[in-house]
Amino acid sequence: MATWSRSRISSDGLIGALPCRVSGSGASPAMPRPARYVRAWLRDPPRDPISAGGRFMASANREQWSSRRGFVLAAIGSAVGLGNMWRFSYLTAENGGAAFVILYLGITLLVGLPVLLAELVLGRGSQQSPIRALAHYGGDAWKPLGFVFVAAGFLILSYYAVIAGWTVRYAGIALFSGFDADIADHFGEVATGFDAVLYQLLFMAGTIWVVAGGVRAGIERTAMVLMPLLFLIVCGLAIHAATLDGSEGGYRYYLETDFSKVLTPGVIKDAAGQAFFSLSLGMGAMLTFASYLSRENHLPNESVLIVSADVGIAFIAGLVVFPMIFALGLSDTVKESTLGALFITLPQAFAEMGSVGRVVGLLFFASLVVGALTSAISLLEVVVASAIDGLGWSRKRAAIVSGIAITILGIPSAFDTKILGIVDSIANNIFLLGGGLALSIFVGWIMKDPIGEVQVGAEGVRWFSVWRFLLRFVCPAVLVFVLWFGLQDTAVALQELFGAS
Repeated sequence: MATWSRSRISSDGLIGALPCRVSGSGASPAMPRPARYVRAWLRDPPRDPISAGGRFMASANREQWSSRRGFVLAAIGSAVGLGNMWRFSYLTAENGGAAFVILYLGITLLVGLPVLLAELVLGRGSQQSPIRALAHYGGDAWKPLGFVFVAAGFLILSYYAVIAGWTVRYAGIALFSGFDADIADHFGEVATGFDAVLYQLLFMAGTIWVVAGGVRAGIERTAMVLMPLLFLIVCGLAIHAATLDGSEGGYRYYLETDFSKVLTPGVIKDAAGQAFFSLSLGMGAMLTFASYLSRENHLPNESVLIVSADVGIAFIAGLVVFPMIFALGLSDTVKESTLGALFITLPQAFAEMGSVGRVVGLLFFASLVVGALTSAISLLEVVVASAIDGLGWSRKRAAIVSGIAITILGIPSAFDTKILGIVDSIANNIFLLGGGLALSIFVGWIMKDPIGEVQVGAEGVRWFSVWRFLLRFVCPAVLVFVLWFGLQDTAVALQELFGAS
């Protein structure tokens, strides 16, 4: 008479759990009553993606970073972008100098760092792109949050590529002809119209090419070359700026402390928005990058490295911009707008410097191109990884189709800077902050044993209970406050746009 035996679940997953029929002629696969075991497996599926052999069950064929350095540099590249190279400096100078830096560091440590670590935990633990990562730990009810992350990356890159195209255009001007004294009169031609679309296409083509190359051969290799180059350029420019006569006025403007300016809702919102945008939080980029990590990575250490590099490069960039502007007597134009000073005032400064300005201008805008490219790569990778995991597409197909769709979505921003500003406001004030709020709630309250996951590879660290407390209480409180004022600002901007039209 035949008997039935159950094998243990192995790295083969469900297949290893089906019964085998034992007879005198040996064991052979049999199908009677397998549904009982299937139903039991579905009721209590294995949540831990690690098999008995210590490998990721869900990601046997998933690419991984070839080195810890490669991941860290790619993550820093995602964080360091146009927001670091100018927006942080501008916000610091306009909102209390060193007082704003203190506020920004406080928000980064209490909110940005915990949410960053939460994204890394979700990505490495699930070994999946955002939509599947949220479903892995929270079920299908949390899939919409994953879609929000993908939509955020899609939306941000649509207009980010337009601005990045401007940096490509200006780097080309510095290389081939140098800046003229009347460069300010031509900014409108660069910023909008078919020229803007052309350079947007050029920038997106480069981004698609890198992402299509894969995690190791494309993203990691690019980051290993470009991030050290960016750091050297920024530090070299800061040293040069310090040698200019009159640069001390720029240092005073940048770092003069005024605590009366920082304790307002608008400034707090700006600091939180800058922290989230700069660290690539709330858009699934860090989650996606972490999904290519192995279990050996020390996530807390890497989070601190990413934050430190991001803040450090942003701070040093301010030591480049303002000393040069003040040294050349252009301080009256520095307050006109963030983008205005970046693409009007600074090119005027480079024109005043003659042949030296041509070299300095080329290096400066080259650094902007590098920062924009490494950030854009991470944004496109969020969409591409989701298409690969969810639709079964090849990486090349996902990169090309996603890149073309994002480029088409960004064309209206290339023709009208008001539309660009509205999209930027929606992305920063709603998607990033709202996504960060939902993520902190998910990891703090919904995810089972996040401390156990973050401790893997980080044995001996004792402050994880503080991390979870921040995710549960401090991060949501700060983000609800900031999100409220961000929604108001976005509503006002929409009213102005449609009222003007």
